Amino acid sequence: MQTIRKGRRKHSRDETARTRMREQFTMSELFEKFMWSKRAEGLAPRTIEEYELHFSWFFDWLDGDLTSDEMRTEVFLEYIHFMKEEKGLAPNTVNIRIRTMRAFLRWCYKENHIVEPIHEKIKLMKTEQDTIESFTTTEVKAIFNAFDTSTFVGFRDKVMVTVLLDTMVRIGELLNMKRSLVDLKKGIIQLEAMNTKTRKAREVPISSKTAKLLKEYMIESEDFGEEILFVTYDGRPIEGNTWRTRLKEIGELAGIKGKRVSPHTFRHTGALFYIMNGGDPFSLQKILGHTDMSMTRRYIQMTNIDVRKQHNVFSPLRNI
Repeated sequence: MQTIRKGRRKHSRDETARTRMREQFTMSELFEKFMWSKRAEGLAPRTIEEYELHFSWFFDWLDGDLTSDEMRTEVFLEYIHFMKEEKGLAPNTVNIRIRTMRAFLRWCYKENHIVEPIHEKIKLMKTEQDTIESFTTTEVKAIFNAFDTSTFVGFRDKVMVTVLLDTMVRIGELLNMKRSLVDLKKGIIQLEAMNTKTRKAREVPISSKTAKLLKEYMIESEDFGEEILFVTYDGRPIEGNTWRTRLKEIGELAGIKGKRVSPHTFRHTGALFYIMNGGDPFSLQKILGHTDMSMTRRYIQMTNIDVRKQHNVFSPLRNI
């Protein structure tokens, strides 16, 4: 009978089989296969672009390629250290790239291209939770006053910010809105599944004030014959980066200091104002398109002044 000495590492049948059956590919070849599978899943174009961009940075740092056997935990931990210590990237930025990396490594492991479950060993960095700033009412008014509504672009931007603040949609959802899916009578805009982050269709309500502005804008832009709702001065769909830059310019004109004037800041501001005006968090969660309440809570970050105002209105002693 064969003697099994103490301390000898025992290989499971599954691990041995995985090692024998693995076909050798380089990491760049595996990434191409991974991206093919992601496109087949129907991931949003922006998500696909982020995967490709993040891995282009990784390959630049690597300055070469790896075989599947050379894909070890230490390599990826070293890259994370590089991003944090040498590049000085913020923890939130590093975490975005780590999530992309883990998705790829998880796929490699499940498809039997690597033996080691590296994705389980790469952890997200700890970050400050309460870092999301919103605009004040005064700042929002200053932004609206900065629009030159005598021009098509200025009026369009005012309508876009109004819709953004009222519906609290993401920038991709805003820029892909369809004219045919805007129902001014019912006061709703339907968002298609292909354009939402969760890949689920939903409808967002709009106020009568927003509906009135939208009606005026839709009449003015009707001659372009474009199904996309918001367009450039010559009737083409708007690029995300173009409009982000435009918002920064508006923020400078409005004199906003120390805050990012971005689509996401308007989303957070809309969520905070919704609660401050008496809205409930459960309907807010549905409007925002969040799958769980934990993310919605991050969007509702009140200052001490906000809390005092709310307490004054809703104090337990109010009706006593």
